[in-house]
Amino acid sequence: MDIINLVHEKILNSVNDLKPSNIENLTNLQKIVVELPKNKAHGCLATNAALVMAKDFKKSPMQLAENFKSEFSRILPEIQQIDIAKPGFINLTFKPGFWQNALAKITHDPNILTKINIGNKEKLNIEFGSPNPTGPLHVGHTRGAIYGDILANILEFVGYDVTRENYSNDAGSQITVLVNSLYKRYIECCTGKSLTIEKPLYPGEYLIPIAQNIHDIHKEKFFINESSDCPKEYFPTFKEIAISEMSELIKSGFKSLNITHDVFFSEQSLHDENVISEVTNLLEKQEKTYIGSLPKPKGKEIENWQPTDQLLFKSTNYGDDIDRALQKSDGTWTYFAADCAYHYNKLSRGFNKMILILGADHGGYIKRMKALINALSDGKANIEIKTCQLVKFAKNGEALKMSKRDGSFITAEEVVKQVGADSLRFIMLTRKNDAVLEFDIEKAVDQSKDNPIFYVQYAHARINSVFRKYNTQELDKPGNINQSVENKNEFIPPKNLDYLEHLTLNEELNLIKYLSIFPQTITNIAKNYEPHHLAFYLLELAGLFHAYWHLGKIDPDIRFISDDQNLTLARLTLLHNIKKIIATGLNLFNINPVEEMN
Repeated sequence: MDIINLVHEKILNSVNDLKPSNIENLTNLQKIVVELPKNKAHGCLATNAALVMAKDFKKSPMQLAENFKSEFSRILPEIQQIDIAKPGFINLTFKPGFWQNALAKITHDPNILTKINIGNKEKLNIEFGSPNPTGPLHVGHTRGAIYGDILANILEFVGYDVTRENYSNDAGSQITVLVNSLYKRYIECCTGKSLTIEKPLYPGEYLIPIAQNIHDIHKEKFFINESSDCPKEYFPTFKEIAISEMSELIKSGFKSLNITHDVFFSEQSLHDENVISEVTNLLEKQEKTYIGSLPKPKGKEIENWQPTDQLLFKSTNYGDDIDRALQKSDGTWTYFAADCAYHYNKLSRGFNKMILILGADHGGYIKRMKALINALSDGKANIEIKTCQLVKFAKNGEALKMSKRDGSFITAEEVVKQVGADSLRFIMLTRKNDAVLEFDIEKAVDQSKDNPIFYVQYAHARINSVFRKYNTQELDKPGNINQSVENKNEFIPPKNLDYLEHLTLNEELNLIKYLSIFPQTITNIAKNYEPHHLAFYLLELAGLFHAYWHLGKIDPDIRFISDDQNLTLARLTLLHNIKKIIATGLNLFNINPVEEMN
């Protein structure tokens, strides 16, 4: 167990042992946190134990903190000093050697930092990056796709059995528009004329080579006249080709982003296999539906609006604001009915834990989907829905405006060619998912601290440069470190780590502390579905390292490699662990750490 969790567990047990005899359970026990204090002058670790437990103990936080003080000193003999700060924080300062011993444990057992299991192999379905199959994957889709992919990596890292899923809306009116758009391009190939592609059709040029291929094979076989939509008899053929080609374009976009899905699920299959009828019949048998009418939509002026009887799901019984239509008055299924069938399918595949990543414009789906899962699973399953805000792309100081409807968009592959997948993936996580992100294409390729991925990669590469120097210099090394290292970018710490006591600089101790919170950081990310904190962590760790590096530029006595063999070994061991955690974090981004930079 890592040092932070060990202290946390001891404090939890201690607080629980101190509970008043008239209280059976402490309701706020799990709200206790142990963390690095924001102000480094406030000790090594801080806990909110007195603040969150004051209500249970029926004491003021300051009074309770005094009660906890002596008990914490008893259970944590490593503590040198305990200070209490208003309104009730407890700050812990450890004895000299504590953090050096922590680094020794981390070095001897690397799993302390990287072996985290909170998932216990529970099946988890995460659906992300599900654009309509009406065009290539464009930059507007990338944020949600990257957020979902990195979150999936982290959840797998902490022990969940993760399935990455993509849902294709390959049924409905947008597919009819796509087919008619493709047919227009086919007409151009047949006639040699350039047609005006007007809304609601898709004018994107990505349909031209597909239409040309159809014409190359079939010539004018499907041509009727210049102004027609796709004829009914040819519609299935064009639909099959259009969806197949769009799916390949989208998968190609995902591949450029280093994103792989385990499952590509087709909405059309729900219609073809009558799953929608099956699930609506089930809901009817369970008396979770009724025939009724919905109120007039708020904020919309609809001419000649009349209430219409429809098949409705009793969504309000499960926490929604309004009941939801499953079937239109003309007998066709609603989009929500397809959502019912799709998530019924997920439940039938054994997924009682689900995450759904949507665009910010789908915020209204949250309550209805939670209500649906509650109803379908009788409260046994849970779905977490996260929305991703817009990304504002800019180049040369000018905003890039994009729309699939008018064909003015940039594909994901085009952006990757300009900035690289690594830079795109990392920068997308430098803001919380529900905050608007500004992406400057120029900064994304700049090799400076203004480019966050460069800043992190540079730390990894700099550590390698230290190891190369150490491994190639003719140095008088101690016998236990006189090792043969094939990879000059590596350093293998010796078994005896007594020399770590030489790490006494505040910069060194702060780095050890920050390494120690990596398991806690990853655990919190996994529990709260906030992978942007991994980017924050790596940037902070890189910043601490770069500051440490520059000390040696100012003072020769603080260089990593010196005449003092033990001090050299101690600093190289610290760098070894920093490099390992940076590499682990970058791997969770699906980013390969850079070995060397010019």
